[in-house]
Amino acid sequence: MTVLDRSKAPEFKIPESIALTKPIKRTLKNGVPLYFIPTPEIDAVKLEIITESNKQLLEEGDGLVPFFTLNMLMEGTKTMNSPELDNFFDFYASEVDTISTFEQQGVSLLTTKKHFQHVLPVFRSLLTEAVFPEKELEKRKSQKSLTISMQQEQNGARANQLYRKALFGTKHPFGFISEERHVQAVNREKLAHYYKEKFLITPELFVIGNLNEFEIDQIMSTFEDLIIHESQKTPEQFIIWPEKRVSEIKDKAVQSSIRLGQHLIPKQHPDYHALTVFNTILGGYFGSRLIKNIREDKGFTYGIYSSIGSLEKSDYWVVMADVQKGFADEVIKEVYAEIEKLKYTPVSKEEIEIVRNFMAGHFLSSFSNAFDLINRFKTIHYAGLDYSFYEDQLRFFKSFTPEQVMEVGQKYFDTDHIKEVVVG
Repeated sequence: MTVLDRSKAPEFKIPESIALTKPIKRTLKNGVPLYFIPTPEIDAVKLEIITESNKQLLEEGDGLVPFFTLNMLMEGTKTMNSPELDNFFDFYASEVDTISTFEQQGVSLLTTKKHFQHVLPVFRSLLTEAVFPEKELEKRKSQKSLTISMQQEQNGARANQLYRKALFGTKHPFGFISEERHVQAVNREKLAHYYKEKFLITPELFVIGNLNEFEIDQIMSTFEDLIIHESQKTPEQFIIWPEKRVSEIKDKAVQSSIRLGQHLIPKQHPDYHALTVFNTILGGYFGSRLIKNIREDKGFTYGIYSSIGSLEKSDYWVVMADVQKGFADEVIKEVYAEIEKLKYTPVSKEEIEIVRNFMAGHFLSSFSNAFDLINRFKTIHYAGLDYSFYEDQLRFFKSFTPEQVMEVGQKYFDTDHIKEVVVG
């Protein structure tokens, strides 16, 4: 009989491959695609209807119309007012949430298999029967004005705004900065027009749950008569800030918020997986080079991280930190030094192994349940990719070399091209 030595953790092994459940695709009569991942092991059901974010179809002054339209859907329909809607979904243990990214927007329903048939028609009514009551709109506008005012005062929030502006310009959805004038420009007529003419542009349905064929057919029949609009997207132009640094001084601030960043390549590019490794070693986990240098050795900040943001056409890279006031320049200098070191000095075998195990473990944990899986599917779906992206990514994590890390750093990270934002 073999006795387990419980004083030793089991050996971590990276699997050779990963088996991913591909969504079942259906197409509604109105052309709307439906992607379904069955989950026989759980009785929760999640349904999302996601459309294009359509700020580019609006006048610049109406940039907040999509935000208010989306967030007013639960404020009342032709048959139920806001309290009635809240009570209805609460009674059936269901949740309705908005979905809002820089390139997509939509609404989601989380419910149970038991209550699914009861709540589906009411959820659908949010897409066609919302009335945008004036009293609730004024309350929402007041709340948004307060949020905008607070963001102007918060170093981190303001640095995020200026970073987006520096990389994309205000004409791009990612660079849009809400101002009080945008709030005041919103009225019920604009919301109703957007809701009718620009809200349901090329929508897609994503469904997860323990549903049978009859229930999937029910979803299709519920949404197949929606009047939808074709995409009017035009190629989005980035208007990059001409100066290297954007600064906003706040005399009373005790910290400075720093953002460093640049545009990267799209996920389709063969160098993409190597870039994710470079970013992880630099600042993508708690044992990263930036944490060890700037947090542990220098003590300039509690936390500093780098990450890669996801867009359809081209991803972007950012370093984020709140540092002691007066040390921003020194911190930026140290970030650049770590980038240069990673570009020209081979990573040790020990660090390679740590990062390899971290990235593989983090990768596998992101597929731990069906809700994770549908989100992972949407990420590649919007980029025009399939599951082979993740299979290639796992293979790369298992086999990357120090030379590949240096090569991709030299190729894409020129510190002269990195934009700097300092607020505080």
